[in-house]
Amino acid sequence: MILIISAQNPSLDSPVEGRFGRSPWLVRVDTETGQWTALQNPGPGQSGGAGVAAAQLVIDQNAHTVISGDFGPHAAGAFRAAKIEMRLFAAGVATVRQAVDHLAADRLPVFI
Repeated sequence: MILIISAQNPSLDSPVEGRFGRSPWLVRVDTETGQWTALQNPGPGQSGGAGVAAAQLVIDQNAHTVISGDFGPHAAGAFRAAKIEMRLFAAGVATVRQAVDHLAADRLPVFI
């Protein structure tokens, strides 16, 4: 499964970032292979439409699930249309690696 997690820095040990569209980095993790890569989010530099730009990057990565602290209405709409599951950070999730572990244990709430 391909996950995308909003992050402050380009690594698995990065602190997570609560704002999806304005997150500086999006970390892509393939849960089957363990491989990961950091993608610079195009959203923060935009005066408007940050969530949509970030959502398009996630869609282009063929992600199954995206994890963040919050999703704006336009990004959430794009994910729903693309059938990409949205999950929220839970208590105890401070890093990208912890977000991946919490998802594997099904301890991240679904964003509705």
